[in-house]
Formats: sequence, C-alpha cells, structure tokens
Amino acid sequence: MTRVANMPPPAIGGAFSLTDHDGRSVSNETYRGRHVLIFFGFTHCRVVCPRALARLSAALDRLGPLADRIQPLYITVDPERDAPHVMRAFLRSYPRFTGLTGSRAQIDQAKTAFRVFAERVDDPAGDGYAVPHTAIAYVLDGGGAFRSHLTDALSAEEIAVRLAQLLDADGVSPGDGPINPA
Repeated sequence: MTRVANMPPPAIGGAFSLTDHDGRSVSNETYRGRHVLIFFGFTHCRVVCPRALARLSAALDRLGPLADRIQPLYITVDPERDAPHVMRAFLRSYPRFTGLTGSRAQIDQAKTAFRVFAERVDDPAGDGYAVPHTAIAYVLDGGGAFRSHLTDALSAEEIAVRLAQLLDADGVSPGDGPINPA
C-alpha cells in the first residue's frame, strides 16, 4: 500500500508587480499593513465581473469604518484591452476598487500566484473575444498572507460578515483607523 503524505496545500498569493489605474507602478509590498481584497476579471466582462464587483462593493459598504482597513483590487486577466485608463473608466462604477494591469507576463505571474484560471475564447456576439475566468475573491492579511477566499455564491451580507470576522481575528477594530499604503 502506498502512503499519501500529508502535504500542506499550495500557497495562494505572492509577489506581483503591476500598474494601477492611475499609471503608477505597484507591487504586493505597496499594500502591506492593510488587508487586501482581490478579484480578477476584465473590463469587457458583461455579467460576472459587474455582478461580483457590485456585491463586493455592497459588502464593503456594510462594513462601515472597517472597510477603510481593506484595499480592494481588481486585477485584469485581459491586459491587451485593459490599459490603466480603461481600468480607471470602468471602475468609476466601483470607486472602492483600484484597477491593476500590466504586461501579459506580469498578469500571468499574478494569475499563477493566485491559481486563477483565465483563457481567451472567441466571442463573435460580443467584443470579438471573452475571457472566462475564476470568479473568486481573495483576502490577504496586512502581511500579505492568504487568509480566505470568497466564492461567487455568497451574498453581500455573508461577505461582510466574513470580512468582519477576519478583521476581528486579526485584531483590527474600527477605532484603529485607516492605514495608507506605502
């Protein structure tokens, strides 16, 4: 009989170097000291991304002052179309989020670090192509360590409760006030 070793699950998250929607270079180190909520998507997404961003935004609104302790990031899986100015315009509807883009290699590195699936497919009915992708939000603590994921099936209220529990477990309270990224 072969023994199966108890191995820890593969790490989720890690280093990235991208460009924010204002054209500034950022990395995972930029957000140290804050919890980070990351969702991968693309600006030409017709259903999944707008629905997810609206739900995540509503959850953050429910948190009140605690939301100031979380930096929401929207990382594109379609860097060919999602230049910084495109990301900025798209995220006007979701002002809590900072959009991140970069070269194909930079985006692929971020996708690999978070184990995100995204693959370009022809879409003649839409904008020429679509990019079906993982629809999970990731939560990192202030040190950049993966803490949890939030599935597409959760309501805004359930997400708010889980985020509040994570913040509480990490010793964050509303009175701590916001921390500005480095």
